[in-house]
Amino acid sequence: MQDYIEAYNRFDVDGMVRHLHEDVVFRNISGGEVNLTTTGKESFRQQAEQARQYFSQREQCITDWQVTDNRVEVLIDYTGVAAIDFPNGLKAGDTLQLQGKSVFEFADGQIFSIDDIS
Repeated sequence: MQDYIEAYNRFDVDGMVRHLHEDVVFRNISGGEVNLTTTGKESFRQQAEQARQYFSQREQCITDWQVTDNRVEVLIDYTGVAAIDFPNGLKAGDTLQLQGKSVFEFADGQIFSIDDIS
């Protein structure tokens, strides 16, 4: 999980997928609604490659975590600098800061699901 976040911060997609299960499920949840779901390692890779263009800089910083069985919840401070203009009004060069939570579930020693919640 730590390797995944460090790879994310470096825009290193190969590093992000290295510890993912072949059938990984990724969900992005914003305002209580799922706005993106990928299923499978290749689908995740494609989305991660595409998302690299959205920000010129990005960093997830873990502020707290809780571990139970095969599940880890991490609280995240996120900072990113937009590389493009977004439909919500965020402009290229603007800084986005938010707090969120990522929930990782593990199976067979690999990350089996990731929920990014903001």
